[in-house]
Amino acid sequence: MKFYSTNRQSALASVREAVLRGMPDDGGLYMPERIPRLGKGFFESLRRMSLPEIGVVAGREFFSPEIPESRLEDMFVEALDFPVPLREVAAGLYALELFHGPTLAFKDVGARVMARLMGYFAADLERELTVLAATSGDTGSAVAHAFYGVTGIQVAVLYPSGQISRLQEQQIATLDGNIIPLEMEGTFDDCQRLVKEAFLDGELRRRCSLTSANSINIARWLPQSFYYFFAKGQLDPQDGSLAVSVPSGNLGNVTAGLLARAMGLAVDWFVVSVNSNRAAAEYLESGEYLPRPSLRTVSNAMDVGDPSNIARLMDLYGGRLDRMRDHIAAFGFGDEETLGAVASVYRDTGYVMDPHGAVGYLGLKRWRGERPEIERGIFLETAHPAKFREDVERATGMEVEIPERLAACLDKPKRAMRLPAKFSALKEFLLERSRDSW
Repeated sequence: MKFYSTNRQSALASVREAVLRGMPDDGGLYMPERIPRLGKGFFESLRRMSLPEIGVVAGREFFSPEIPESRLEDMFVEALDFPVPLREVAAGLYALELFHGPTLAFKDVGARVMARLMGYFAADLERELTVLAATSGDTGSAVAHAFYGVTGIQVAVLYPSGQISRLQEQQIATLDGNIIPLEMEGTFDDCQRLVKEAFLDGELRRRCSLTSANSINIARWLPQSFYYFFAKGQLDPQDGSLAVSVPSGNLGNVTAGLLARAMGLAVDWFVVSVNSNRAAAEYLESGEYLPRPSLRTVSNAMDVGDPSNIARLMDLYGGRLDRMRDHIAAFGFGDEETLGAVASVYRDTGYVMDPHGAVGYLGLKRWRGERPEIERGIFLETAHPAKFREDVERATGMEVEIPERLAACLDKPKRAMRLPAKFSALKEFLLERSRDSW
């Protein structure tokens, strides 16, 4: 499999090149040159397959033969060693719980697979590989923990100062060794912009081996498609139409689901559920894409004003809005609605959602209200409620227990370096860090 740039100004890249570069030189995002259709036998077997087994079948279409199938199997079994249950919250309404990994967020899936793929390709590099990751919350901790201690790779995590929860920050900022926490004086959009500028800077590319750990990298983006197949396998195939609602920020998660649909997964509708940062939803409604500075919300991992993966969404559909609207809906919700949903679902069902899952729930509820023929719906629960303990407790009135592996980081000293949100500052730091590692 080769990969092309969504801007179509760069040469085709191999899997190895795409993974290690992160982004094409022309500033686009990598896409597979063809989208494979998985066979009927695969879908008939979903109910009997584990998540790693699904990963091997879907993943080999993109990563083999550059990575032998036996190695892929080892990687996926090791990376995806935690449950991904589908919980029935109400009749015909399910939550796909993606927060049972090491950092209690859905990004553990893609990050842990990516660390192994990247480690495989980086083994023969002459100098240390530097991974850049911008985070609005959970990406940073998932990536940092996935790569912690990996030989030959250092990870710089850029997070916006004062705009992520304390638990999220402690998961990132207390790590040492090959993890470099960078507290940036700006927004997530600033962090993401700086990462993109780093990849386009000729001097940095010459003097540092750079790659990305955000969903712009295929090594993290493609594995996110696996759990959509797994979710469908946990449902009775005879139960009728299905909508999947994805709480969305940078659009990596929902475009991975749409990729799975293009590979043959039977999902009738995808719902792009966003918070007050509504650029993506407004594009799907109006056809006009108007990025803007991000707004801070209680669902902070979705606080993205200019989502990178809008390029992949447009590319999947050839920029044709009419084709997107055939099976994609989009809605936005404010903080009051979000916390109201946390409260009402807990009151009515006893199920505890985090604010991101609540946005997904609201989008699904809205769409099923408009389309009563939809018989089943899944919303993605992307983070453990304890990561947003104060908001959840305020909404529900119940005490949220902090899992031991999350509580363990609270008393550790913060090690982050604070930098202004200026490319010159980031560049100087990376060049100095690179000299130190020579």
